Amino acid sequence: MEKKVLIGTVIISIVLIVGVIFFLGGQNTNRKYDQFAKCLREKGAIFYGAFWCPHCQNQKKLFGSSEQYLPYIECSTADGKGQLQACGDKHISGYPTWEFKNGERKSGEVSLEDLAQKTSCQLPE
Repeated sequence: MEKKVLIGTVIISIVLIVGVIFFLGGQNTNRKYDQFAKCLREKGAIFYGAFWCPHCQNQKKLFGSSEQYLPYIECSTADGKGQLQACGDKHISGYPTWEFKNGERKSGEVSLEDLAQKTSCQLPE
Protein backbone atom coordinates (compact mmCIF):
# COMPACT_ATOMS: atom_id res chain seq x y z
CA MET A 1 0.00 0.00 0.00
CA GLU A 2 2.82 2.45 0.89
CA LYS A 3 4.50 1.68 -2.43
CA LYS A 4 1.31 2.64 -4.33
CA VAL A 5 1.06 5.91 -2.40
CA LEU A 6 4.70 6.70 -3.16
CA ILE A 7 4.25 5.93 -6.86
CA GLY A 8 1.09 8.04 -6.97
CA THR A 9 2.85 10.93 -5.27
CA VAL A 10 5.76 10.74 -7.72
CA ILE A 11 3.41 10.67 -10.74
CA ILE A 12 1.40 13.64 -9.45
CA SER A 13 4.64 15.55 -8.77
CA ILE A 14 5.91 14.88 -12.30
CA VAL A 15 2.62 16.00 -13.83
CA LEU A 16 2.69 19.21 -11.76
CA ILE A 17 6.29 19.98 -12.69
CA VAL A 18 5.61 19.40 -16.40
CA GLY A 19 2.49 21.58 -16.15
CA VAL A 20 4.42 24.44 -14.52
CA ILE A 21 7.18 24.22 -17.14
CA PHE A 22 4.60 24.21 -19.94
CA PHE A 23 2.73 27.16 -18.41
CA LEU A 24 5.84 29.27 -17.88
CA GLY A 25 7.17 28.43 -21.32
CA GLY A 26 3.85 29.47 -22.85
CA GLN A 27 3.96 32.79 -21.02
CA ASN A 28 7.31 33.62 -22.56
CA THR A 29 6.07 33.02 -26.10
CA ASN A 30 2.88 34.96 -25.42
CA ARG A 31 5.02 37.94 -24.39
CA LYS A 32 7.03 37.73 -27.60
CA TYR A 33 5.76 41.06 -28.98
CA ASP A 34 5.98 43.20 -25.83
CA GLN A 35 8.95 45.24 -27.05
CA PHE A 36 7.57 45.48 -30.58
CA ALA A 37 4.22 46.85 -29.36
CA LYS A 38 6.00 49.29 -27.02
CA CYS A 39 8.20 50.44 -29.90
CA LEU A 40 5.13 51.12 -32.06
CA ARG A 41 3.89 53.47 -29.35
CA GLU A 42 7.30 55.13 -28.97
CA LYS A 43 7.49 55.70 -32.75
CA GLY A 44 4.15 57.49 -32.74
CA ALA A 45 1.98 54.84 -34.38
CA ILE A 46 -1.68 54.85 -33.32
CA PHE A 47 -4.18 52.01 -33.76
CA TYR A 48 -7.77 53.25 -33.96
CA GLY A 49 -10.43 50.59 -33.54
CA ALA A 50 -13.76 49.55 -32.13
CA PHE A 51 -14.55 46.79 -29.64
CA TRP A 52 -17.21 45.31 -31.93
CA CYS A 53 -14.94 45.22 -35.01
CA PRO A 54 -13.82 41.67 -35.96
CA HIS A 55 -10.86 43.00 -37.98
CA CYS A 56 -9.70 44.95 -34.93
CA GLN A 57 -9.90 41.78 -32.85
CA ASN A 58 -7.84 39.94 -35.50
CA GLN A 59 -5.28 42.75 -35.45
CA LYS A 60 -4.98 42.50 -31.66
CA LYS A 61 -4.65 38.70 -31.80
CA LEU A 62 -1.45 39.07 -33.83
CA PHE A 63 0.13 40.49 -30.66
CA GLY A 64 -1.10 37.81 -28.24
CA SER A 65 -0.87 38.95 -24.64
CA SER A 66 1.36 41.84 -25.76
CA GLU A 67 -1.86 43.51 -26.96
CA GLN A 68 -1.88 45.48 -23.71
CA TYR A 69 1.07 47.56 -24.96
CA LEU A 70 -0.50 48.54 -28.27
CA PRO A 71 -1.05 52.24 -28.93
CA TYR A 72 -4.79 51.53 -29.16
CA ILE A 73 -7.54 54.14 -29.16
CA GLU A 74 -11.13 52.94 -28.79
CA CYS A 75 -13.38 54.85 -31.18
CA SER A 76 -16.77 53.34 -30.43
CA THR A 77 -19.28 54.59 -27.91
CA ALA A 78 -20.16 52.03 -25.25
CA ASP A 79 -23.42 51.14 -27.00
CA GLY A 80 -21.57 50.49 -30.29
CA LYS A 81 -23.79 52.93 -32.16
CA GLY A 82 -21.58 56.00 -32.37
CA GLN A 83 -18.05 57.28 -32.58
CA LEU A 84 -16.11 59.04 -29.85
CA GLN A 85 -15.09 62.66 -30.39
CA ALA A 86 -11.34 61.92 -30.50
CA CYS A 87 -11.79 59.66 -33.52
CA GLY A 88 -14.28 61.97 -35.19
CA ASP A 89 -11.84 64.84 -34.87
CA LYS A 90 -9.22 62.69 -36.65
CA HIS A 91 -11.74 61.75 -39.39
CA ILE A 92 -11.36 58.03 -38.73
CA SER A 93 -13.90 56.41 -41.03
CA GLY A 94 -13.06 52.69 -40.82
CA TYR A 95 -11.57 50.18 -38.44
CA PRO A 96 -8.87 49.28 -37.88
CA THR A 97 -6.95 52.34 -38.97
CA TRP A 98 -3.27 52.77 -38.21
CA GLU A 99 -1.84 56.28 -38.24
CA PHE A 100 1.90 56.83 -38.31
CA LYS A 101 4.03 59.70 -37.10
CA ASN A 102 4.42 61.10 -40.62
CA GLY A 103 0.62 61.33 -40.95
CA GLU A 104 0.30 58.36 -43.28
CA ARG A 105 -2.58 55.96 -42.61
CA LYS A 106 -3.25 52.32 -43.38
CA SER A 107 -6.76 50.92 -43.07
CA GLY A 108 -7.70 47.31 -42.49
CA GLU A 109 -5.65 44.59 -40.88
CA VAL A 110 -1.97 45.46 -41.21
CA SER A 111 0.70 42.77 -41.06
CA LEU A 112 3.37 42.90 -38.39
CA GLU A 113 5.95 43.15 -41.16
CA ASP A 114 4.23 46.25 -42.57
CA LEU A 115 4.06 47.81 -39.11
CA ALA A 116 7.76 47.12 -38.62
CA GLN A 117 8.59 48.69 -41.98
CA LYS A 118 6.49 51.81 -41.34
CA THR A 119 7.97 52.41 -37.87
CA SER A 120 11.49 50.91 -38.04
CA CYS A 121 10.55 48.77 -35.03
CA GLN A 122 12.27 45.40 -35.05
CA LEU A 123 10.11 42.26 -35.10
CA PRO A 124 11.25 39.51 -32.73
CA GLU A 125 12.52 36.33 -34.33
